[in-house]
Amino acid sequence: MTAPHPRGDGPRKKPSAERAARRLGTLARKWGYLISTTAYLPHTPEEIERELAALSGRLFEAVVSDPPDLEAAAAAGGRLVELRCVGADSLRRSLEVLAKALLREPELRGVDGLSERVVLVLGALSSGYGEMLREDIQKRQEGLSRALLKVEQETRQKQVITRAQFEEVFAGSASGVALTELDGRVLRANAALAKTLNRTPAEIAALTLFDLVHPEDVEQLREGYRDLVAGRLHRLRTGRRLVGKDGEPMWATFAASVIRDAVGTPRQVLTLVDDDTEVSLLQRRLSHQALHDVLTGLPNRQFFSTRLETLLRDADPSRGVTLFHLDLDGFSRINGGLGQELGDRVLRGVAAKLKTVFEPEKALVARLGGDEFGVLVQNTADTPDVVTLVRRITHEFAEPEYVDGQHGVAVSAAIGVVHRPPRDVTPAELLRASDLTLRRVRRTGNQWGLFDRELDRRDRHDFGLAAAMAGAWENGEVEVGFRALVRPADGSAESVEARLSWRHPGEGVLAHETCVRLAAETGLALPLGTWLLRTAAERLAASGLGVPLVVELTVPQAADPELVGEIRRVLDDTGLPPDRLRPGFPAAALTADAADNIRVLAEIGVAVEIHGFGDATCLTEFPVRAVRIAPNLVARRDHPLVRGTLSALVDAAHAAGASVSADGVETAGQAQWWQERGADLVSGPAFPEPPGGLPSC
Repeated sequence: MTAPHPRGDGPRKKPSAERAARRLGTLARKWGYLISTTAYLPHTPEEIERELAALSGRLFEAVVSDPPDLEAAAAAGGRLVELRCVGADSLRRSLEVLAKALLREPELRGVDGLSERVVLVLGALSSGYGEMLREDIQKRQEGLSRALLKVEQETRQKQVITRAQFEEVFAGSASGVALTELDGRVLRANAALAKTLNRTPAEIAALTLFDLVHPEDVEQLREGYRDLVAGRLHRLRTGRRLVGKDGEPMWATFAASVIRDAVGTPRQVLTLVDDDTEVSLLQRRLSHQALHDVLTGLPNRQFFSTRLETLLRDADPSRGVTLFHLDLDGFSRINGGLGQELGDRVLRGVAAKLKTVFEPEKALVARLGGDEFGVLVQNTADTPDVVTLVRRITHEFAEPEYVDGQHGVAVSAAIGVVHRPPRDVTPAELLRASDLTLRRVRRTGNQWGLFDRELDRRDRHDFGLAAAMAGAWENGEVEVGFRALVRPADGSAESVEARLSWRHPGEGVLAHETCVRLAAETGLALPLGTWLLRTAAERLAASGLGVPLVVELTVPQAADPELVGEIRRVLDDTGLPPDRLRPGFPAAALTADAADNIRVLAEIGVAVEIHGFGDATCLTEFPVRAVRIAPNLVARRDHPLVRGTLSALVDAAHAAGASVSADGVETAGQAQWWQERGADLVSGPAFPEPPGGLPSC
């Protein structure tokens, strides 16, 4: 098939389909992420990405074919339906992302009538999608018809079974059962009711239900049955006195319901009669099971949430309440290492220890789920302060418990504390505040923390930004910029670093560090980091600037098994030499997987950097060419102890053959300070403009 000619008489060389498919790899990842938000996909993200990458290649070929290969495009649309990408917005999202990508694809810019070709191909994709969806719906309708026929057959069988079951329950029930006319005349009574009344079933059948009730209770029972038959009551449940053959009254519970025909007309009344003491006992037992944790015996989240409102209202107005929200540390390791049975014993031990700690207090201890516990204390004049109670909890938890006679297990917990919240706070708001406080404790690595209204407001604000980031990325608000890494001696640019920025319509420009932190909250860190790497390399290659490119990896990206393959593809697609790309591995991400990536990259000639450098031991384990001083050390560089540490770190890096850079340089004087300490490169606000006309960040 001959490729379309651009304007002019000479033939145009057909773009490389393989190269286009690689360039559209990013499209496949973004496409998969967007479409996963519109429909449930019964596949792993990796499977979806592979499928969409293949479809991207087919659509690329369909556009450049002459004429456009509409059959292949329609087949791609059908394949989307087969992959179950059939949400309300799945097709619209797919068309939007494909249209943007195909129209902006550099290798398609020379194709005559590109816009018309893209419209034809996407139209064919939509047509194939619609046709396959129609066939899918038709198949489902046929299956539904067969299912309805089967249900009808099964219903008839169930009617027979139900009748037999009713007879079995009626005859064998330990509860008394009476089937009556609407006016109370007894049609049938089972043996249990006859035994309760010390009568025979035949004797009961000769009476009305009201003849079996104490005369003082008859009129109230009649009124209840009239309301039941008239539909004013769905079910009647009431306690009344029965009268046996010997005339001795006995308390019983009546539970009555109307039996209706197919059109809803009342026909008969079915009444269950139970001894009131047995029913009450059963009710209490069921209520306890519904509101208490089976494993620990503590109140569960439902009971805890229900009681919060009452406890808040009844608390001493001057002292209020204190809520402790606990989450055990590393409990999954206990379960995995010792087994679930021993893990359950640990949870029971934690419950017992919490009850011991708070036994002197007016407190409600509950298991909120999994390895989370909650304690609400109604403060009194004798209630210890928060610090004392936290210390008692940690001290009690630190005492080993021999759960199987061999393993002495001690646990610890992160604790979020809400002390004396407003009395008008709702239970939901109180639990949300404790949960956010607990999250902050986890994030900061502390053992416990107090609720702080300002920090709570900030956390909620950040969660809102994180949730909106995916849409902002899609809409082009998230951009790639560059900054120069310069030699402090003369200020000349040695390399450039790519960084993210988010031009938020309400918040202004959000910096790279904020973008990375927010992306980590919603799982965007890996796809966004990959996009940054590829986009930065493409723009540097297009600029013709012959300097190295530094790209700081996100933590998930550093340990990604696909990282080396992605970097290879970026180098191949952009033509950058391996020694021109310098991926920066965060020091916090130097795990086993990251170590493998570092070693393989070093083997193929890619110079690796360690960012957040603060421990020289990593230089003995990883083949790195450069390090960047940790931000906390940079911020405290004037402290006498830190100054000595910095000098030692710089000397160690140079001894290992690695260059040293420092970020956050704001003035020429600071640049001079770092030069005197031996830093090879510096960056920051003092050097705002990147070289070569690259966009700044």
